Amino acid sequence: MTIIPPRSVILRYDQDSQRLNVQLVEPAKLAPLLAGLFTVPILLDDFDFRLDDEFARRLGVAMLNAVALGQPDIKQYMTVTREPIDRPSGAKPIDG
Repeated sequence: MTIIPPRSVILRYDQDSQRLNVQLVEPAKLAPLLAGLFTVPILLDDFDFRLDDEFARRLGVAMLNAVALGQPDIKQYMTVTREPIDRPSGAKPIDG
């Protein structure tokens, strides 16, 4: 099995082609560019260390909102719910 080294994920919106681009980069190469920049930590213990569908949905909403801060034209395509979405009663996670 091939071991892939750690990667950071970059999400960019290309307004000309109207697409989102995801790129992977080695953290060491990215570190000098990030030094001193504003960081928003996402503490996993705030989510009981559950990286489930709701966590992924909320992370995606946060990422789209962050992109929209600098490129507000993308907002016209966004129809996302910012608040947590309750699971239907009786629904259980796949791993539970």
